[in-house]
Amino acid sequence: MKKIYIIIILLTVVLQAKSESLEVPESIMFCGKEVCLARYDMHQRFDREQLSFIYSHQRSIMMLKKANAIFPIVEPILKSQNIPSDLIYLMVIESNLNVLAFSPAKAAGLWQFMPETAKKYGLEVNDEIDERYHIEKSTAAACRYLKDAYATFNDWPTACASYNAGMNGMVNKLQRQQADNAFDLYLVEETSRYVFRILAAKHFFENTKQYGFQLEKKDFYHQIRTREVTVNTSVEDWSVWAKQHGINYAILKDFNPWIRSQKLTNKTGKLYSVKIPLAEDLEYNINKTKIYNQAWITK
Repeated sequence: MKKIYIIIILLTVVLQAKSESLEVPESIMFCGKEVCLARYDMHQRFDREQLSFIYSHQRSIMMLKKANAIFPIVEPILKSQNIPSDLIYLMVIESNLNVLAFSPAKAAGLWQFMPETAKKYGLEVNDEIDERYHIEKSTAAACRYLKDAYATFNDWPTACASYNAGMNGMVNKLQRQQADNAFDLYLVEETSRYVFRILAAKHFFENTKQYGFQLEKKDFYHQIRTREVTVNTSVEDWSVWAKQHGINYAILKDFNPWIRSQKLTNKTGKLYSVKIPLAEDLEYNINKTKIYNQAWITK
């Protein structure tokens, strides 16, 4: 009877939670400009994505935990490239902050680059090296794409939409529908939702407590410091190389997911910087955990 009673209580809590919703803000600041959400379709499209963050609890909490380790790496790169910091949320919705994300369409990494687009923007992609999984290099490549997109559209939300639909596709749709921004376009559902998912991600990350999530400092993943070792020769076996540098192959891959093969041919003598984590940071220690955004602490 006691087990049944507990189950009933849990079901009641779940049902009560599911009946709750959040107000849609009248507007939201994005890349330094106000996006008005008063129009009926803008209101509804934002509301849909906001509800997704509320009720996808496991995904939302995991993104917050990972963000504490990933944002400190990515945001300074955006800043150095004069890209608005809000565009970090494009990365969030592209990959759910899964560094190893790989889509059915063969897009990969935090920024979900397709192979040809990745190569166009300076990333190496082959059987041995795939820099779409390199956090810093893929972020720099995304900055180059977004700069090109902004130069084309002179509007950050439309530039973001082009990240999903393609620049040429957006240009054609704007011309055909005689519109000047993505919010006024009739688009396929995925692209129609895309910018609103980014806006909802920004609102969620900046108002975590409002969404009802209870998180403490101990819940977050900490950033692990690394040293870099330069490689400009071939590597016959990365497992052997890892042991020579005081780690195992699994840890080598965790910190260098762009290494895609057991070996590196490197006939041209290209320089690669391989990250080796500092041993003292590998053990979980709450005293070493720094919270990137104090607003994420809600308990």
